[in-house]
Amino acid sequence: MLTGLNHLTLAVTDLNRSVAFYQHLLQIRLDATWENGAYLSLPGLWLCLSLDPLRQSEPAADYTHYAFNIDAANFPVFVERLRSAHVQEWRDNRSEGASFYFLDPDGHKLEAHVGDLASRLAACRERPYAGMQFFDDQSADISVT
Repeated sequence: MLTGLNHLTLAVTDLNRSVAFYQHLLQIRLDATWENGAYLSLPGLWLCLSLDPLRQSEPAADYTHYAFNIDAANFPVFVERLRSAHVQEWRDNRSEGASFYFLDPDGHKLEAHVGDLASRLAACRERPYAGMQFFDDQSADISVT
């Protein structure tokens, strides 16, 4: 049985540039580096940057992205730091809670989000997405159409 997300590995084309972005700009703790990679961490997150010269740095056209938690009090300062560094934004926020959507140097889509699953579900109960169903009974047999 799965118990959580173990780690996230992102392919990068310039390891030093990516380490600087994640460590200094996003302020994620640098734990280790080696010739072709780095480990960084936040509470509950193990992030691996893996050098891959074949990585295509164009952002994907789909909505796939990785979201980080941020406290509401720190959100405005964080957004201003990224905007001052000319980090590219890729989307406007369209959901509950403050969010800032941005790209890393290799075009990975990232988000800083104020809120959690409980706050999202509470907002969705008030204004559900089209066709949305809630499963409070975890023994329910779920069928997605």
